[in-house]
Amino acid sequence: MKEWDIIFADKTGKLTTLLYCSDEQPTQEEAARFIRAQLLPVVNELDLNDFQDRSVEPTARELKDHSSITITEILEHQKP
Repeated sequence: MKEWDIIFADKTGKLTTLLYCSDEQPTQEEAARFIRAQLLPVVNELDLNDFQDRSVEPTARELKDHSSITITEILEHQKP
């Protein structure tokens, strides 16, 4: 299994990296769901049916609109 660095900026512009394990590179939506589960566990339990099937990448959009979190890059993790 490969490791991926999901790099995102919060509302202050501070860049943060979370490590994601998957055989394939995650999509923006998969990365957004992972970030939401890690940083906003209560919000993660909410139903996004309002946005699903009406919006491309509803979780990524919700993170950006409501939490000011923007995914900047998804890179394969480089071990030192």
